[in-house]
Amino acid sequence: MVMAQPERGGLLPGRPGTQRGTLATTACMETLQVGYLHAVAAAAGCSLSQPFPDNGIDWHVSHSAPGHTVDDEVTVKVQLKATYQVAPEPPGPSFSFTLDNAHLRKLARTPVAVHKILVVMLVPRSQDDWLRAGHDRLDLRHCCYWTNLAGHPVTGRHRTTVRIPTSRIFDDRALCEIMTRVGTGGRP
Repeated sequence: MVMAQPERGGLLPGRPGTQRGTLATTACMETLQVGYLHAVAAAAGCSLSQPFPDNGIDWHVSHSAPGHTVDDEVTVKVQLKATYQVAPEPPGPSFSFTLDNAHLRKLARTPVAVHKILVVMLVPRSQDDWLRAGHDRLDLRHCCYWTNLAGHPVTGRHRTTVRIPTSRIFDDRALCEIMTRVGTGGRP
């Protein structure tokens, strides 16, 4: 008896019936990063809500824990961005990311009642490399990084380049640590 083996993720070139849809790459990148956020929030025990209409903030992430002292449930606002213009696994302590000044002003405002973070996903240029699946995992490629831009100055005429620390990988542990700090009255 032959056991069926899982196929590597992505589509095999030249295989009939395996063509990707015609949705714009940027729309696909947005969907991929939302899937990443959902996976991280689920693993961290957080709930998600999406503001409607979206006024420059994509998601609200909420977390309840007995250690929170400011409220029984705290919320952080999340702005998602994705790019393939920065290669996955960037070298050095940070990478550059450019934001429209209107977005930066919203993320940099201080003081705030509800903290905000920017989550930037670096994706491979080819959709063939975005995910891999097996019996024991689903790997989303490549990685999200987060930063708190509160107080960051607007320096460009229309757009400003900010630095995203490569040490701040956005995963379930990082999200729990962010929520713990916010839950005790601190910043993300």
